[in-house]
Amino acid sequence: MKYKNLLSLKSLIVLGFATAVIPLFLGVMYAAYGLRETAELGRTINSQVFEQTKTIRTVLQKSSDIERKARLFVLLSDPALRQPYERESYESARASFKQALSDLLKLHVDNKIALLVNELSEKENLIYQQIISSETDNSFKLPIDEAFLGFRESSNVLSREFENHVEHTFNELRQLSESLEQGLLFKGAILLMLSCALVFALLKILSGSMRQLDTAIRRLGSSELQEPIEVSGPADLRYLGERLEWLRTHLIALESSKQQLMQNLAREIEQPLQHIRNGAEQLHAPIEQPTANANTDITLQMEASVDKLKTVSEQLLKYSQIQSSLPNQDIEILNMHELVETTLEHFKDALQAKSINVKKLIKPLQIEGIAEQCRGIVEELLINAIQFSPENGEIRIMLRDSGDVMELEIEDDGPGIEPDNRLQVFEPFYRGSPANNPEHGDNHGLGLAMVREYVAHHQGQIEFIDPRQDHLGARVRVQIPLDFAA
Repeated sequence: MKYKNLLSLKSLIVLGFATAVIPLFLGVMYAAYGLRETAELGRTINSQVFEQTKTIRTVLQKSSDIERKARLFVLLSDPALRQPYERESYESARASFKQALSDLLKLHVDNKIALLVNELSEKENLIYQQIISSETDNSFKLPIDEAFLGFRESSNVLSREFENHVEHTFNELRQLSESLEQGLLFKGAILLMLSCALVFALLKILSGSMRQLDTAIRRLGSSELQEPIEVSGPADLRYLGERLEWLRTHLIALESSKQQLMQNLAREIEQPLQHIRNGAEQLHAPIEQPTANANTDITLQMEASVDKLKTVSEQLLKYSQIQSSLPNQDIEILNMHELVETTLEHFKDALQAKSINVKKLIKPLQIEGIAEQCRGIVEELLINAIQFSPENGEIRIMLRDSGDVMELEIEDDGPGIEPDNRLQVFEPFYRGSPANNPEHGDNHGLGLAMVREYVAHHQGQIEFIDPRQDHLGARVRVQIPLDFAA
């Protein structure tokens, strides 16, 4: 899956933590926001209801005052008895009543209460008009008790309607709180399910990758190396799978090398053992007239075979010691120019014996390395070059630095190495084709394997490359870092 390629194990851990924390954080924030909104709405409603209640009480009180003032004003209908302040007191009560109604309407009451307020105001106006008109004709169009009864009923209806309004408002607030609570529970459940789904998906991804890794490791442990290792999932685990695949291929190569070593070793000791067996049979066989020369020849042949087996044994012991030694032991600064010159001087007699000319381009160069192993690299490569070079041949040696590595090239005029065999010649006891190299078919073939181990200990590489133009011999190149410790 594509999204898996974008994630690492660290990213999945962070994502898993986020999927557990973020829904909880969102739920808490949503709950806090809901509670804040509900509290704010509750405060607003309480404030509005408080103001409306206070104003309604003022209206009811003023309605009672205006009824009392109106009744008193009517009872004192005789102008001789009515004092001037009675009219002013009545007008003042009316003004206070009208102001209370206006204040109530300013509080944005609902339409029904507004209609009742207007109705109460109209009835008060009707009573006022009748009272004022009675000053001239001393009579009411409606009986005074009936007029004030209607006014009082309107006040009572307004009071009851306001009580219903308050109850309805608080019921709405309670329903809103219940709805918010249900919403919190529902959204919390959704967030919880989403978080669980994400965690389950992450666990599925990780568990799948872990199963693949477990299967791969079990197969490697039981030497089941046929199937390639593929691990999907986070980038870190896929990288681990790639390293396990590298290990699988490396184990296959090691197994192949082991089989090749056993086969080459069997072939290497087969001939000396056969010679010893034949010599022993000849010595024990009854001979009518044994001669001293015949026994001497058999003994020498058997001694040569024993020496060959001893050489193979010593080489195997040395090769095993190379592989088990620590790569950073006895590191020192080496003058490669001096080391190559000294080695050439050591092989001076062998070169002269075959009249081999040495053509060299050796630059002053120092590296960090193990002296014994670096000397072994140069000696073994020169041994092979001298051994396979023809009479009056030429060996070309080049030593230089190429960037941060040392390059050593040795080329001879021998029969060369076929491209298909350039990797196999580094296998222990590998033999080239006797048909191509009949005079060298007896070589035990462990030298180049040791050279490869020496180079590997110096974190370098060795390879046979194509010979130069107009040449057909073998050309080997060694590259070793100048700074071995790096």
